[in-house]
Amino acid sequence: MEHQFDHLILGAGMAGSAAAVALRAAAPNASIALLGDESHPPYDRPPLSKALWKDGQEADIWRPIDQARVTLQLGRRAVALDRAAHAVRDSTGDVWRYGKLLIATGGTPRRLAFGSDFIYLRTFDDYQKLRAQVKPGAHMVVIGGGFIGSEIAAGLNLNGCKVTMLFPEATIAARPFPKDLAEYVTRYYRDKGVDVRAGVTVTGKTIDGALQCSDGSTLKADAVVAGLGITPNVELAQAAGLAVNNGIGVDQHLRTSDPDIYAAGDVASFPAVAFGRHIRVEHENAALTMGERAGRCMAGEDAPYDELPYFYSDLFDLGYEAVGTLDARLETVEQWVKPYEEGVVYYLDQGRVHGVLLWNTWDQVDHARALIAEKGPFDAASLKGRLPK
Repeated sequence: MEHQFDHLILGAGMAGSAAAVALRAAAPNASIALLGDESHPPYDRPPLSKALWKDGQEADIWRPIDQARVTLQLGRRAVALDRAAHAVRDSTGDVWRYGKLLIATGGTPRRLAFGSDFIYLRTFDDYQKLRAQVKPGAHMVVIGGGFIGSEIAAGLNLNGCKVTMLFPEATIAARPFPKDLAEYVTRYYRDKGVDVRAGVTVTGKTIDGALQCSDGSTLKADAVVAGLGITPNVELAQAAGLAVNNGIGVDQHLRTSDPDIYAAGDVASFPAVAFGRHIRVEHENAALTMGERAGRCMAGEDAPYDELPYFYSDLFDLGYEAVGTLDARLETVEQWVKPYEEGVVYYLDQGRVHGVLLWNTWDQVDHARALIAEKGPFDAASLKGRLPK
């Protein structure tokens, strides 16, 4: 079967749905189709590891796609893109012709070769599968001490599960946090009852399904959750000859190397003016804002994506917002109101602020963005008192 639309969006996630809503507002009479490879309509992804393990409700996660009045086709994956014909073929063989195309296909979780039964917590189906295993005393193993691993370990613990964390680094969040803060967070998790096994990885499975660990131990688990990051879904774009480098390359208006094709969300590598280079960000704010700007640009508006996205996390009673690059290998300047409970961490590279961690410090994201936009040079003395404002 063949379909014809003014605008075609590949990916029914947060970026794709935000684009559809913005596109409809900017182009009331345009025909719009949205293709998604899941069986569910668009939903917010962060609650899968955050709010739904506290007091969040499943009914609250669904995106307002109805107001976009689009043709929503679920259970379809784009498998081929013919740029010359302005056509996409999906996994059922249908052909979708477009005037403008948005690729918002997100990413695929990195998987372990022996972990076919592990839960990678990327989709609502993954969440439901994990939720079905949750009961007081259930033993859950979380592989990974990064963003998703630390969130879901806290969430499972709060729901009465016995949680073991395994990761190769020396501490939880070793890559983004300064050493002393990461050590504090690791102690905090242990004090909450999480069995944190730093420096330990999973190397395989025994015949009876237990996990084999690098320290020689074995673990039996009711469920195993792996948070190992994602790989952007660039295969379609790459095969079609679009520019790809750690994501699909786009300009400030989110156009790819083909002027009729746009990209947004986890899959897009966009120009960060403050850094003078392209970056790719896998967070909610980037997906929603990039999607919204892409939709407006597809409709012919001048709506450049010109902001640095922020992200946030909740770790038991700890919380933070952050902007820019959080990399513990950079020079860090820590300014605490109360050590490790409230304060700001600045990440510097050659005297310029590249990232700001707002630790239990709120309503400062815009000020942090403004600080990153300044050329500096900065040091510990000149940063003192800059945030909060």
